[in-house]
Amino acid sequence: MERINYSQLIQKIITEHSVNDGKNNTEIQLIFDTKRHHYQVLNIGWKEQKRIYGVIIHVDLRDNKIWIQRDGTEIGIANQLITAGVPKKRYCLRISCPL
Repeated sequence: MERINYSQLIQKIITEHSVNDGKNNTEIQLIFDTKRHHYQVLNIGWKEQKRIYGVIIHVDLRDNKIWIQRDGTEIGIANQLITAGVPKKRYCLRISCPL
């Protein structure tokens, strides 16, 4: 069985969530730190006079395990990892996994 490249898979999955609906004067930014294995999707901009800055997705890859720090998606990053063939023991929702 071919080994899954977690870094590439994470980038592919979160890129799918980087589409801006265009309703606000905001932009979606992808941040890939492939050296230290930190991956984020940010929503940045303005809505009327209010500054918008929010982390939609934050995933880290540490010790060959995927750490889902923040998941602001409807489908769920963990569900997409399962569909892609990642074993449940290889990812962790940050709210439920000890360091």
